[in-house]
Amino acid sequence: MTTTTKLSQERRLVTAIPGPKSTEALKRRTEATSGGLGMAIPVIIERASDAILLDIDGNQIIDLGSGIGVTNVGNAAERVVDRVIEQVQAFTHTCFTVAPYMNYIEVCEILNRITPGTFKKKSLLVNSGAEAVENAVKVARHYTKRPAIVVFEHSYHGRTNLTMALTAKNMPYKEGFGPFAPEIYRVPMPYSLHWVGPKETITQDALAMVTSKIEKEIGAHNVAAILIEPIQGEGGFVVPPKGFLPGLSKYAAENGILFIADEVQTGFARTGNMFAVEDENVVPDMVITAKGIAGGLPLAGVTGRAEVMDSVHAAGLGGTYGGNPVACAAALGTLETLEKENLVQRSRDLGKVLTDSLNKLAKKHPVIAEVRGRGLMQAIELIVPGTNEPNTAAMQAVVKYCQSKGVLVLTAGTYVNVIRFLPPIVITEELLLDAMSVLDEAFASL
Repeated sequence: MTTTTKLSQERRLVTAIPGPKSTEALKRRTEATSGGLGMAIPVIIERASDAILLDIDGNQIIDLGSGIGVTNVGNAAERVVDRVIEQVQAFTHTCFTVAPYMNYIEVCEILNRITPGTFKKKSLLVNSGAEAVENAVKVARHYTKRPAIVVFEHSYHGRTNLTMALTAKNMPYKEGFGPFAPEIYRVPMPYSLHWVGPKETITQDALAMVTSKIEKEIGAHNVAAILIEPIQGEGGFVVPPKGFLPGLSKYAAENGILFIADEVQTGFARTGNMFAVEDENVVPDMVITAKGIAGGLPLAGVTGRAEVMDSVHAAGLGGTYGGNPVACAAALGTLETLEKENLVQRSRDLGKVLTDSLNKLAKKHPVIAEVRGRGLMQAIELIVPGTNEPNTAAMQAVVKYCQSKGVLVLTAGTYVNVIRFLPPIVITEELLLDAMSVLDEAFASL
């Protein structure tokens, strides 16, 4: 059905970044849109396919951000486009809680099948990752009849009032927006590069600190859920040490606490598994999904044990646009693409290419303190060489250089010194290596 012509998967610059057309259009952006909106690269996009963004000046830019981990199957993926067109022609909205439709049910059936755990599961669809987190917390509190939610240092869970409370970083996410929702408790995250204790016992020490804080400061019997990103996203792609997630899950089970995995950024083949918790065979009570679920359309989900998801009274969950039929159609196209094109394995294979490339850069450039992540969710943290001091200036300079050469990279990190890499999983190896060569030039230019 798809008749659109794919863009050539190559970087090509015909003007400076930004070009004259983007420069003029960005003046209109400034006049028309809120000053509170950020912007990663100063261009206006006209078309995109797979891992290439085409701006209105004709520049082809390598996309190493995927719209913040959204277009895992590539931009304008064929199966996604076909299903969306078919659904738009059928109907665009009825509200699932008013007049249901099949593709909402089908998406939930797939989520129930592919999320970890062999027990009976059920799902709920909403619009965004933050909304999914809110619903997971609602369900957890309703099921357990407990108020407290435990979250972690360096965490990010969204920009609504509750999810800002769950999020660790103040600026830019929380500054000036309080007061925030109560009964949120933050515990230490074993962030290896900045861990003050011995690295050899980081897992055991961190688990002891977390469980001690829960028992002494909250009371385990008051905790509804432990909520964690299996690899932290906005916090800087912080990867918990081996054994930490299984230890948390075990502690939760022993104390009647629900273990919730926020897989918004890590899900759908991003880390070399369909879900990041699978790396250590952790089986959460609930899994939160969004971003990569629908190829760029707004959709998110909460999937959990059937008895947990069914604990809420009828009409206690829902929302006008939750599980919109067009977004569900996109999700079915996305999930079909992930499975038929074996993108989990592709994420592992290209992840090794990315790891090798970043490690080579780290050996050449002492400003790179650490390479971390899995699959096609990886990052480098920059420091002042010879110290552990965050190097924000170097990060900014590298990002600006990459943009000028037609490579879009994103930043992250509590210390504002992390460059993260989230390319579409369908990116070609040649395009990925071209981007890495530009990154090498950027570091050499410092």
